[in-house]
Parts: sequence; structure tokens; C-alpha cells
Amino acid sequence: MKSNTKALLAAAGIAAFAFSPANAYEAGYPGWASKPGVLIGASAGIPPPGIYMFNQVFTYQSNLVGPLTNAIGTHTGVQAAVDVQGFLFVPGWTFLGATYDAVLVQPFIMASIGGPLNLNPAFPSQIAGAHNTYIAPVELSWKLGTSGFAIKTGLGIYVPDGTVQGPTGLSNVGNPWWTFQPELAISYLANGWNLTAFLYEEFNTKNSVDGYTTGDIFHADFTATKTIGKWTLGPVAYYVGQVSNDSCAVGSLCGATPAAALAATGGNAQRFNIWAVGGLVEYNFGPASLSVWATQEISANAKNSAVPAAADISTITRGATVFATLSYRLWAPEEPAKPAMFHK
Repeated sequence: MKSNTKALLAAAGIAAFAFSPANAYEAGYPGWASKPGVLIGASAGIPPPGIYMFNQVFTYQSNLVGPLTNAIGTHTGVQAAVDVQGFLFVPGWTFLGATYDAVLVQPFIMASIGGPLNLNPAFPSQIAGAHNTYIAPVELSWKLGTSGFAIKTGLGIYVPDGTVQGPTGLSNVGNPWWTFQPELAISYLANGWNLTAFLYEEFNTKNSVDGYTTGDIFHADFTATKTIGKWTLGPVAYYVGQVSNDSCAVGSLCGATPAAALAATGGNAQRFNIWAVGGLVEYNFGPASLSVWATQEISANAKNSAVPAAADISTITRGATVFATLSYRLWAPEEPAKPAMFHK
């Protein structure tokens, strides 16, 4: 059976990661679990029943910005190269009028950070390994009549099974905590248009090694594309920001005393905001579909209101992303056999 790869690309709820020392009080902690913009090109739609696979690769080339750069300079580079293998399961089930699907994703990461931070042993200049596995056991999509509008909601979970190293568990690309990521997509899908706002937020449990808890991270990915024949083109954008402060419990490794707890959270970017714009192009080959989008972060800032401005050493990345996705159907249910027709 010929696969509907265009529908797959529009529907796949996918997750990946890009290295950033965004709000770490400890070296090497990323500011987010899901790569900002990862759901660009996705929508609230669902492809036909089957098992689908998607392969993703992307590069993120950036420099540090924020108060810390007043001391270290504005040309400290942070780079990442990421490979992602994912599966989308669409069994054809419905619930409360919605179509059900599930997602499983495994990212692999290679990242580096430049000088002068890489001269500090606490900041490994290069890291590589498996990031936490992403599982979305439930996603539900509703079509709103014949209007072309659709809504999708679900829950993604990052399992703490990535490559974890170091005294705080943060010296490599894995995170020693769970991340729960509820999502909401609102789409207009008619006449070749995909106009989608995909909203999702990361809620983290505490670091199982030292007890530190990262604040909530909010994402919004925007797609406005038009399909003409086998080609799809259009502008895209994303926003990511930390919307609640980090915390460090007294009595934990990161906060053995009230003073230590304050010190642990005092050097962080308790809040950061990044905006990016770019474009997407896709070609549908039939058996598979290839999508490429690129974005430039046009605004990035970080601050910590818990400390005096002169003592704030917050930092965040600002850079460019090139992101490619190849998607295809691995299996589809057999079509019912048609009754034989006999004629005299």
C-alpha cells in the first residue's frame, strides 16, 4: 500500500535535543529537553493506520549571550550535531471522537563548547551519547467537522535513561530526572494549507543525584506552509522560555544549608526567552517525504532577578538551526479482500 508520508510528516509528534548551558548552576546542563522548534512542520492531523518511522538530523550553531558574556566575551561557541530515530504508531483506534496515536523517539547527541569556558574542567569541551528516551503513550486528535480545523493533545515523557556522568549527573547529554511534556496543537488543514500553533511545556522532577529542580520550560512552534503538487513551502517560527524558577531543597546535595540552596540557584538564568524565524521546504517522493527547515534566533536574553544585576552571570545560546526529517511508513494493515465478480 502506498504510504501517505505527507500526512505523516504533518502529524508526527517528535522530540529531540540540542545542547545549551542555558540555566545551569552546574556545568553542562541543557536549558531544555525538547529542541526548540522540533514540532515545526507538525500539525494536529493524524495519518492513516500503520507504523511509521522518521529519521532526523540537525545541527545547532550558536554563541553564548547574556550577563555572563560581559566577563567571558560574546564569541563563546556552542555547537550540536544530533541524530534521532523515531516511530509513530497509529492503530486506527478512536476515543471520544478522537483518533489515537503513540510516539517513541531516541535521540543521540554530539556537542561542544568553546573557550574560555572549555578551559574549566567543570565544562567538558566535548560530550556525546544517548539523550533521554522520549515516549508519548497517548496523543488524541479531533477534526472539527468539515471546517478544516483540528485539535490535538497528548503527553510526552522523557525517561532518565540517557548517558549520565559526573558528580551531579550533568557531565554528559543525559538528564538524571524525568520530564513530563503535555502538548496542544491547533491547526487549519484545508486546501493544501498547514497553519499550526504547537504549544508544549516541560515539567521536571528533581535531579536524582543532587536534588536540584529545573523550572518549567514553555515552547511554542509555528508553521504556515502551503502544499502545491509535491512541494511544500512556507515560513516558520518558534519561541522557548523558562517560566518558573529553579529550586534547590535544603538538605539536598545542592543545598545542604539555606545559604547553599540560595547560592545554588543564585548563579542561574532563572528566566530566559528566545525567538526564532525561518522557512521550511519539503518534497514528497511518494514512498517517503523529506522536509528541511532552517531558523535563525533573532532574540535571546537571560537574567536572574534573585541576584543584583552586577552579580548576574546568567547565559543562554543564540544561533541558527538546520533540521531535516525523512519520514515513511513501515507497515500498513491489509486492505479487505474484494469479493470476486463473476459474469456469464
